[in-house]
Amino acid sequence: MFDKQIYKQRREKLRGKLKGGVALILGNTDVPMNYADNAYRFRQDSNFLYFFGLDQQNLAGVIDLESGEDILFGDDFTLDDIVWMGPQPTLAERAGKAGVERTQEFGKLHDLLAQVMKAGRKIHFLPPYRGENMILLEKLLGIKPDQQQAKSSADLIRAVVALRCVKDEGEVREIEKAVDTTALMHTTAMKMAYPGVYEYEIAGVVEGIALSGGGRLAYPLILSIHGETLHNHSHHNKLREGRMVIMDGGAESEMHYAADITRTFPVGGKFSQRQRDIYEIVLKAKQEATRAIKPGIPFRDIHMLSAGVIAEGLSSLGIMKGDTRQAVEQGAHALFMPHGLGHMMGLDVHDMEDLGEDYVGYDDEIKRSDIFGTKALRFGRKLEPGFVLTVEPGIYFIPELVDRWEQEGRFREFINYEKVRTYLDFGGARLEDNILVTDDGFRVLGRPIPDSPDDVEKMMEAGR
Repeated sequence: MFDKQIYKQRREKLRGKLKGGVALILGNTDVPMNYADNAYRFRQDSNFLYFFGLDQQNLAGVIDLESGEDILFGDDFTLDDIVWMGPQPTLAERAGKAGVERTQEFGKLHDLLAQVMKAGRKIHFLPPYRGENMILLEKLLGIKPDQQQAKSSADLIRAVVALRCVKDEGEVREIEKAVDTTALMHTTAMKMAYPGVYEYEIAGVVEGIALSGGGRLAYPLILSIHGETLHNHSHHNKLREGRMVIMDGGAESEMHYAADITRTFPVGGKFSQRQRDIYEIVLKAKQEATRAIKPGIPFRDIHMLSAGVIAEGLSSLGIMKGDTRQAVEQGAHALFMPHGLGHMMGLDVHDMEDLGEDYVGYDDEIKRSDIFGTKALRFGRKLEPGFVLTVEPGIYFIPELVDRWEQEGRFREFINYEKVRTYLDFGGARLEDNILVTDDGFRVLGRPIPDSPDDVEKMMEAGR
């Protein structure tokens, strides 16, 4: 945990952004994997971590926006619990670490909220994403699960987003810890990527590195020779010459701050000329997009910049044609890069996505596009100092998408389908770094991870 003053300050800042009532922040509970005592590994709710910092099950926090009082709801451990778990701190001791002076049994939460409602005061709550908390909210507030999203507090969402978007020095250090562990994950994967190795062999070692760093994987590992599938979580392919591996994987720090890094590397350690050609376009798009980052610039503009680099590069190979600026404006490049350039990150790998992408990535000034590809951009608003985000351009040859667009006759003035068809066995390439927006520009976070073709080949040579 951070120092208790940090959590007190965060709650006080939240009060400054809301008027009246109370804010209810629910923690998470254990979720059974196949029976109650065999649960999935516990992961605390990120908003609860942000305001209370306690990484244990069955807790809830109430922030009174008028009286200035904070209350932690939970239960002390019983002797039976201690037999299985060892000595445990009391609820009051745990609350003290978060700077909370008042505690109550968890069962008293219903009574307090009933009093708040009876007094006509507003209860602000965030949209739940777990079934257990949806059921709990129905018991506490009488709101059915299918109505909870609509009845959650937009004011609380906006206030939380405003606070969590800007990372302080302690948060940046935690993200860099995660990136440093992730660097070892990626360089190890590069050294293992030789013909005959199964993807799951690499995946197992990589996840072990994340665990040995004190945390875990920040999200299910993407590691595949079928990089044309953007989120490919299957690891059953055998590596073979002529393919490239996309690995999109990141660790969490012990305090649950995420890293999110992608590298692409050739099976066997040497890029073919065709692989290198595509890879270098993606690398250039990443580099130019990163250099463009500074406060006040809409990230949507940087996304379009990277799309232009990709269109120009593909045009130089004869894969695209015509006016590349018009091609990007109309969305023709999205055949090859159907996703956004990046997203916010922090306690969540897609930071605060549970609160709604548009609350995090857009505002009254910059709205989400409805054009294929650009509409997948999770984050488009102007950059501010303290934002941490990903930059992750890619090029993919997705046979089903190519078939559909060609049959529909889409963008024939910009796409050379005959040439594209010679790449349908290519797969894909993506590169991704984690970037802090500074007062006058940017900083790439964490230990450098090879990304130039020559450096990737040197790293892979070290694994022979």
